[in-house]
Parts: sequence; C-alpha cells; structure tokens
Amino acid sequence: MKEAQNLVEKVTTNVEKVIIGKREEIHLTLIALLCEGHLLIEDVPGVGKTMLARSISKSIGCQFRRIQFTPDMLPSDITGVSVYNQKTGEFEFRPGPVMAQIVLTDEINRATPKTQSALLEAMEERQMTVDGVTYPMAEPFLVLATQNPIEYEGTFPLPEAQVDRFMMRITLGYPSPANEMLMLDSQKVSHPVQSLEQVVSAEELLGAQAAVRQVYVDDLIKEYIVTLTNATRKHPDVYLGASPRGSLALYKTGRARAAIQGRDYVIPDDIKALAEPTLAHRLIISPSARIKNVDPRALIQETLNSVAVPGARVRAR
Repeated sequence: MKEAQNLVEKVTTNVEKVIIGKREEIHLTLIALLCEGHLLIEDVPGVGKTMLARSISKSIGCQFRRIQFTPDMLPSDITGVSVYNQKTGEFEFRPGPVMAQIVLTDEINRATPKTQSALLEAMEERQMTVDGVTYPMAEPFLVLATQNPIEYEGTFPLPEAQVDRFMMRITLGYPSPANEMLMLDSQKVSHPVQSLEQVVSAEELLGAQAAVRQVYVDDLIKEYIVTLTNATRKHPDVYLGASPRGSLALYKTGRARAAIQGRDYVIPDDIKALAEPTLAHRLIISPSARIKNVDPRALIQETLNSVAVPGARVRAR
C-alpha cells in the first residue's frame, strides 16, 4: 500500500502550496481519483474550487481541460463534433474538452439538462459516442464539477441520475483567519499555482489505482455498508434513499482510505469517515422534512449512530 500512500502524500504536500489548510478535502479529492470516481464540489464562489482542480492536474501531469458551463452551451460543445473536410471529402471528428484526463466542469448547474446529460456516458461508461462512433476516454479520467448552492437565478438543478454518478460531494468552506493570512502572503508576487511542478506521473497514479483494488474488505464490513445504505431508504424523512451505486462508492472509497493510511484492509472507521461525502448527496428528502429544513448530512450522522458497528474477527489466511 506504500504506492498509494506515497502518491497521496506527495500530491497533498504540493497542492497545499496553493490550497492552504484544506488537507482533509484534498485527501477526499485524491480518494475519488484513486477509486476512478468523480467529484462534485458544492460551495460559494471564491473558496478555491477551480484552483483545487488545477493544482491536482499540474501535480500529476495529466491533461487538464476546463469547461465553463453557460445556459446557451450545446452538448456538442462538450463532446466534440464531426466536421466535413473538403480536401479529403470525409468527416473528421474534432474532440471536445471532455476528451481529457482531468475535466473541470465549472458551474455545472448553469447549463441546461440536455447539455448536462452529455456528461452521463463519459462519467459512467468512460466513453463518448458522437455520430454513432464510440471514443474511449483517456486514463486516468476524473470529472470535477463545481456548483454554487446559494445562487439560483439562471441555474438548472442537476438531474438525480447525474448527481448519483458523482462518487462524492464535498465542500471546501472558508479558511481560518490564520490560513487566510498565509494565503495573502503566498500571493504577494504571483499565484503559487503558476510555479507548481509535477510530482507524480500518470503511470504512477494508474499503479496506485491498481494497488487500491487489492485492499481486503471483510464480509462484516460489506454487511455494514449495505446496512447503512438500506437504513437511508427506510428513514421516515427520506423520500428516496441511497442507491446501490452509493453502496459501491462507499465500498471503493473505503479501500482507498485504508490504502493511503498504509493498511491493506478496511476498518469500520473508514466507512464512517466516508459515509457523509458518498451518501448524503444521493438522498432525496421528503417534502414534509424539507419544510423543516432537514439536512441530508444530519440524516447520515443519525444513521451512523443507529447502525451497529461490526466487531473484529480473525482474518482467514
């Protein structure tokens, strides 16, 4: 597990030159990357959502593309388009910005549902079909989407099918006063992201992803994951609970968290730490609970408190 642990430590140290005081959030982003998942960053403007994506892509040396979503954007603006070449007499495919390794979709909820849905196939099946031709996505492939939860004018809520495809949802939050002072000092001359260097290669990342898949998950832990997700479906304040994709996200991220902590096995604390970022955004609160301003994150904590944690047993060799 040293591969994954060393990679995360190198990238985290590098990214912290730009994103100060957000070590846990950086780790969650890297966990999504190690699990080959996608991340939704929901926060107010100006807290470093775009800088986080840029910093990670520069640290890994991956191809980075940024898509600024707007209401007039078309699906072909994302996927690419076939253009007729008069010299050859044939159509040539010109790939869109989604055909990269790390794709930042900025303010994803500003685009229409039709445009948002252009990402569905790429996120789930890691391929893109344009004019009947299927193009595989590059590896590694990660979609980092940002949205502002405060501003609602001119926005289109993400369809539940698309929200469910994000492995995790995180928030960065405001920095502490001390960290904000450090941020001011770090940008006295220029932005630190401009001088950020690559610390790991894409090949090293693929090797770490393979190592994470070898982490052992006991049947008791699997049962704990399934019990947690089932509990969200039966909660009286929940109209629609976490999907089986949520169970799978919790399973995969638990393995990644164990790996970056130097373990080749998952413990209940891994699952408890990741339950909120992997499950809360998948819950649809009932209308009556919405009136009472029930927070999905509070429901996850309530579920964690009500579900018994599995005990230990001797691992078979």
